Amino acid sequence: MAMHLLDLMDALRRMTLIRAYEDTLVTLLSQGRAGGTCTSVGGEASAVGVVSALAPEDLILTNHRSAGHLLARGADPGRLLAEVMGRRDGYCGGFAGSLHVSARELGVVLTSTIVGGELGLCTGVALSQKVLDKPGIVACFFGDGAAAEGRFHESLNLAAVWELPVLYICENNEWQAYVHRRETMLGDGIAARAAAYGVDSASVDGCDVAAVFDAAATAADAVRSTGRPFLLETRGYRLRGHLEPDDQAYVDAAELARWRGQDPLDVLRRRLEEAGLAPAELDAVTREAEARMEAAVAFADASPLPDPARLLDTVYA
Repeated sequence: MAMHLLDLMDALRRMTLIRAYEDTLVTLLSQGRAGGTCTSVGGEASAVGVVSALAPEDLILTNHRSAGHLLARGADPGRLLAEVMGRRDGYCGGFAGSLHVSARELGVVLTSTIVGGELGLCTGVALSQKVLDKPGIVACFFGDGAAAEGRFHESLNLAAVWELPVLYICENNEWQAYVHRRETMLGDGIAARAAAYGVDSASVDGCDVAAVFDAAATAADAVRSTGRPFLLETRGYRLRGHLEPDDQAYVDAAELARWRGQDPLDVLRRRLEEAGLAPAELDAVTREAEARMEAAVAFADASPLPDPARLLDTVYA
């Protein structure tokens, strides 16, 4: 097994940028300058921890709550914001919005707004990797809601039978749109389900980026060495509503308050302070992220709208 180390300050920078991006997007939405979107607030440690454990040649498929995964992979916040605002300099020329982003240069094959849609596609991508003898594994992010879909069974079963190099990452954030996980499934988690398919699994605290990284690195190594799938469950909580704007009136206030006490950014900041970093050093990271987002907004605002003549360029029949 390879030795893996996570730079915690770099992790904080990326997690803080993700949070700043989502906060900026919510502000733009309130101003009527962007459309509704599903934020990844509360999932920053899962995104950064897992993506940090991937290799450059690995491929990613993800879902509608994808900004954290894209930014953790190195996406430019200006281009990502331009895409959400429907501008030509976005990753998909302004045609994808926030729910269907593809960034080939980052190895992000697609994001799917269909719940579990990426589960139905990752097996095909992994089969291609295997048949073409390519080195990369396939990382497939999905939520606990998708684990209640038939595609979850179909995907894990096929990946196990065909021995496909898929790292499944279930980001269990306790919410399935506007419905709590407890209302839709029995049992406390998702990871244990993998055993029925002969697939190894692990569950980890999704609010602790270091723990997520360690678990993801171990899981990714297992997929590389065996060529078989692995299911990693990261346990966290969705700190904002399903689709912005959302007042979260359906969320138990006491439960939300408890989980806010485990905010992944605060957890990491406390760890770094205990390691001897001064609060001023950590505050500088926040200012850096805010400055990057100011530049990102300026870039997106300056980007022109797409040419209507190109509307059907990527539509196939």
